[in-house]
Amino acid sequence: MPRTPMFSEPLHVGRPNVGDRDRLLRLINDALDRLWLTNNGPLVREFEEKVAERAGTRHCVAVANATSGMQIAATAAGVRPGQEVIIPAFTWIATPHAMEWAGMVPVFCDVDEESGTIDPEHAEKLIGPRTGGILGVHVYGRPCPVDELTDLAGRHGLSLLFDAAHAFGNTYRQRPVGGFGTAEVFSFHATKFVNSFEGGAIVTNDDGLAERARALHHLGLGPGREIVSRGTNARMSEIHAAMGLVSLEITDELMEVNRRNEQWYRDGLAGLPGVTVRPQAPGERANRQYVVIDVDERAAGVHRDAVHDALHENNVLSRRYFHPGCHLSEPYRAAPAVHAPLPLPVTEALTERVLALPSGTAVGSVEIAGVCEIIARTVTGPRGV
Repeated sequence: MPRTPMFSEPLHVGRPNVGDRDRLLRLINDALDRLWLTNNGPLVREFEEKVAERAGTRHCVAVANATSGMQIAATAAGVRPGQEVIIPAFTWIATPHAMEWAGMVPVFCDVDEESGTIDPEHAEKLIGPRTGGILGVHVYGRPCPVDELTDLAGRHGLSLLFDAAHAFGNTYRQRPVGGFGTAEVFSFHATKFVNSFEGGAIVTNDDGLAERARALHHLGLGPGREIVSRGTNARMSEIHAAMGLVSLEITDELMEVNRRNEQWYRDGLAGLPGVTVRPQAPGERANRQYVVIDVDERAAGVHRDAVHDALHENNVLSRRYFHPGCHLSEPYRAAPAVHAPLPLPVTEALTERVLALPSGTAVGSVEIAGVCEIIARTVTGPRGV
């Protein structure tokens, strides 16, 4: 007979955080009264100003989603179709897909064991005559080795971009994530730390890149509506910007909720053999949107997937971020000589160990205690140590 799940309702890794509903509805009603719902309306401009202020950058171009933002950022940075872009294989598939869709060639790099972010030494081995750029990913919000990558890109004359989908509000060397490299791209998807229902933003201190990106995301139209380049439609609407503005207002509260949840997980899993909570960067501000555990099969006595399965049986919808590595997903695994010319052992080891757990405002101490109990029962069961 099937067991009754511990939780009657699913616990998700990424439930949306919703701010002041009354304020959101007022902003939406104001937009409806103005009959200005898209095409760089006042709410979008206000949202861009506030995102740029938080990121410490001169420019922000709000976009429909981060995937289109990465396509536009790479194009605006001068990476051409057919050129290679070095990307960590340990990321969500949207990162390489964005480059592939823009006609560029993702080449996968291995990552650092501790941080899960791109390994600059390995990246340098992949640079060749067709390389046009490097696209680092701030994995789980933990910043890439920005200084090393900046030096590497500078020595080889490459554009340096960052997928900062997880990292809004975080810092690197006490500076806000957003102003590094040629440009960075945030995600404001419904499940992210700050959400605009669906959306993203390109942030940069490069005046020319910002001007090109603004035209590219608006069908190639310049400030006077003249056609200045090719382009696409990746504009953010007023309704999405309204949600983003309301979400920005609760970031301090959300950071505290996430910090508290992470600590409850650390306390609840303390002493459990083979199970650790992956840390954020020491001494830096972090939004802690993701709580990710590492399951060492030899010490825990079970593979990560056994923990994952046990959680799902109890309605805890943990996620194996990121399994498999991008180089082992289509269409890239079909052409390893093109996309992954060197072994990626760290990536492949991490994808077998990590597991993202529910956090955010949708869970509290009771739910987290239950999740930890399920993990403990699995790890210390008949197959445990």
